[in-house]
Amino acid sequence: MEKQLTLFVAILCVGAGSAATLGVVHTELGRVQGQRILLGLSRSVDVFKGIPFAAKPDTLEKPKPHPGWDGILKATKFAKRCIQMSMLQTSTFGSEDCLYLNIWVPHGQHVSKNLPVMIWFYGGGFLVGGSMGPNFLNNYLYSGQEIADKGNVIVVSAGYRVGVLGFLSTGDSRIPGNFQHAAIVWVRRNIKSFGGDPENITIFGESAGGASVSFQILSPHSKGLFRRAISQSGVSLCPWALNRNPHKVVQGVAARVGCPTDETMVDCLKATDAATLTMAAPRIQQGSPDHPLVKKLLLSPVVDGDFLPDQPGNLFHNPAEIDYLVGVNNMDGYLVTSQDIPSVGKKSQETSVEDVKRLLGAYVKEKGRAGLDIAFAEYSADWGTTPSQETVKRTAVDIGTDYLFLVPSQTAIYLHAANATSGRTFSYLLSEPSLLAGPGKPYHTWVGADHADDLQYVFGKPFTTPKAYGEKHRDLSGYMIAYWTNFARTGDPNTGTLKVPVTWPEFSRTEHKFLDISARMNTTSIKQEMRLRFVTLWTRTLPSLSSAHKFQTSVSNKKTKSGHRRKENGR
Repeated sequence: MEKQLTLFVAILCVGAGSAATLGVVHTELGRVQGQRILLGLSRSVDVFKGIPFAAKPDTLEKPKPHPGWDGILKATKFAKRCIQMSMLQTSTFGSEDCLYLNIWVPHGQHVSKNLPVMIWFYGGGFLVGGSMGPNFLNNYLYSGQEIADKGNVIVVSAGYRVGVLGFLSTGDSRIPGNFQHAAIVWVRRNIKSFGGDPENITIFGESAGGASVSFQILSPHSKGLFRRAISQSGVSLCPWALNRNPHKVVQGVAARVGCPTDETMVDCLKATDAATLTMAAPRIQQGSPDHPLVKKLLLSPVVDGDFLPDQPGNLFHNPAEIDYLVGVNNMDGYLVTSQDIPSVGKKSQETSVEDVKRLLGAYVKEKGRAGLDIAFAEYSADWGTTPSQETVKRTAVDIGTDYLFLVPSQTAIYLHAANATSGRTFSYLLSEPSLLAGPGKPYHTWVGADHADDLQYVFGKPFTTPKAYGEKHRDLSGYMIAYWTNFARTGDPNTGTLKVPVTWPEFSRTEHKFLDISARMNTTSIKQEMRLRFVTLWTRTLPSLSSAHKFQTSVSNKKTKSGHRRKENGR
């Protein structure tokens, strides 16, 4: 027995030693060495943490090239997050020197060459977030290790500035904002040294990161930098993704830090220290049905005439050759809606129909009473005479999901497919029930995939923290990693090195098919025309009211003024 054990250990050591490693890598800026992680007899991953892709940025300026370094950079520690407000909005943390990226490179018995590359952009409402991700059961949520190892791709996570320092803008070159481009350029120029294929790069992200991906594919500056893109729960057309009034926001920040709003404003802002500017961001206050949270997210990308030369809806000719995979979670709106209507998320409280109407009214405010009546009639069409509390609360969540995520994402999918030449389009809906839902848990039993629920599966957490999940969750995580990495490799989520449970049909101009992703998948997972009634409501019916509403409002205002005059004249 002892001899057998000794032999087994010897074989294990020899096998483990056969897993390859890059060692020291030569980049344009200097030499860099990461850390080798052994994963089995003949598998390993080289991890490089904290590689600078640009110099420490000047305040409110575009990134500048890094000067490089002498010797060998030991890339074994994550860089600090970009400076941002704390969750309580009472202080700041992080650093101005934050333009770093992390790389995961998988190997077998030989050093990898020519692998597909996936660059990750994190979410956080353009206000918070970091390339290393928050801790999740002692694991980094955004660790690329599982994706890299299982999918045999290189994963890169990049830091970008958030809040005032990343997205405050005058809408022109004076303070351009939109500072997320330099990382992709660095990867394109250097990834071959790490065994990556610079001609096969996919950018992917979630929430604000998904919207960032969407903006990148629309920008003319991105031409030739990458071949594919994945937007999870966020696109450029989301109502929270684009700041349509940058001048108002920049003047508000200037006033809060004591800068004038005349021609000296820009110089004053650039001379203000980073922490003061960060704390001058518009505060995110508790939402309400009449004043929903989304209306308070004011720092986001802008149309600057350069990176974004036009409104996003007019730029879909630019990604005509980009393969694009887009989707949402079926209850993406739960997190935000339960903030605007707190009773939605509380099992012990009832949600009034009036609160649901008020929230919907805030979303369709520009369309007036006529818009609210039409929209509410659509959402309550299947209620019957006495809707249950589950029906009322689920409708509130559906409204939030549709308005904030699903309809904008479907619109982006339609526009991409309509403008595509060689680029392919794929649409999905994640419907796996929330892990927080059920008896004895904080969420109602009916809650599906909430906002950000997709992250744990894409990044393989059911494998790295197995005790927190069941076997079905590992199945789901395996499915998503397979689809995502196959897509990165070939532009087709069905074709690559990993098997998939169901063939995912392409979304085309004539066939609007999508894949319903869950832990239990079969041929019924292939569906079409995702929530078409409500996509039509938000994209056609309500927009068509604009002219009529303006006329009705004008007439109503005249009648009101006329009534006031009659009262004043004693009539």
